[in-house]
Amino acid sequence: MPNFSQRTDWKRTPNRLAAALDMARTSGATVLDLTVSNPTRAGIYYDAETILSSLSNSLSLDYDPQPKGLRVAREEIARYYRDAHELFNLDPDAILLSTSTSEGYSYIFRLLCGVGDEVLVPKPSYPLFEFLSDLQDVKLVPYPLIYDHGWQIDFPSLYKAVTHRTRAVVVVHPNNPTGSFVSDQERVDLNTLCREYDLAIVADEVFLDYAHDGSPRSSFAMNDDVLTFTLSGLSKVSGLPQMKVAWAAVSGPDALQAEAMARLEVIADTYLSMNAPLQHATGVLLSQRKNIQPLLLDRVRTNREDLDRQLAGQQTCERLAVDGGWYAVLRVPVTKTDEDLAIELLQERAVYVHPGHFYDFPSDGYLILSLITPQADFRHGVHQVLKHFHAE
Repeated sequence: MPNFSQRTDWKRTPNRLAAALDMARTSGATVLDLTVSNPTRAGIYYDAETILSSLSNSLSLDYDPQPKGLRVAREEIARYYRDAHELFNLDPDAILLSTSTSEGYSYIFRLLCGVGDEVLVPKPSYPLFEFLSDLQDVKLVPYPLIYDHGWQIDFPSLYKAVTHRTRAVVVVHPNNPTGSFVSDQERVDLNTLCREYDLAIVADEVFLDYAHDGSPRSSFAMNDDVLTFTLSGLSKVSGLPQMKVAWAAVSGPDALQAEAMARLEVIADTYLSMNAPLQHATGVLLSQRKNIQPLLLDRVRTNREDLDRQLAGQQTCERLAVDGGWYAVLRVPVTKTDEDLAIELLQERAVYVHPGHFYDFPSDGYLILSLITPQADFRHGVHQVLKHFHAE
């Protein structure tokens, strides 16, 4: 039997909630899924003809391997930042394409970190980082987001987390699932920290366009104070996760930016993962955001308003403040672990929610709901969740 690397020795058996969900569906039960995160399965209208025809460009028959990605695609991404975020000076040569933000993270971790080096990541946040760090032999060190009438970075804890092995700070702007943006003052403080300790910023902005108040937020792609890598992609920008186009925009002091891009280009050249049809289609697919984002934002606002209306009729649960993204955090009474509660809701109410511990919440008492869930399912599912607590 061959020897396998320790880095891939993950626990692969389903967790208790996944096993309970599989059992419920196998039994034929109709489950109200309040975790829907795939926009292509959320009942949103897509312009199928335009999207599919964009993949038939005859230029795709030519093989032109460009490590950073075809310039025509990078120019379209720079145009997106200009049009959507008034970022007029983003050079297409400072953009590197990848098939996903996960791949982008992998490139950046390889660029910045040796074996055992550390990256600071927010907590709570999306659980993807653990697998990426294992594959790149990087150690994750959490820093807390704290809640007090809104979410903030706990800077004293962030400073304490820095060691001589720290190489970067990850920020998720807005965070998933808390929906909190990095404020202007927090950005200033982050730059101060990173200058002091020679750290880079890795900014995950996949949900940047989904501010609930409709007011655009500034992108980290304009951050020139310290070396900064800004990640995004079609998955959320245009609601097209199946069209595998993502990117990293590199900014910062000129010398650092140039060195980072030169090294990233070698990493990307090793894999050349991008395919021609999607690169030639990037402009058309990015333009689809003008159709998709209003529909998704309308769904988010409608569901959030419905959630608030139902919450107003009781005093047991509350929604925490959320400014952007697709999720809501529900604070609930702590009568059992969040996982036990989620399993109970599934078995007794046929409602599927995510427990807070999936996202590294520091304590029990949190459920995560997707605001892009089809409206009828969301309304009925929330009703069942609140009814469950009333029954208790």
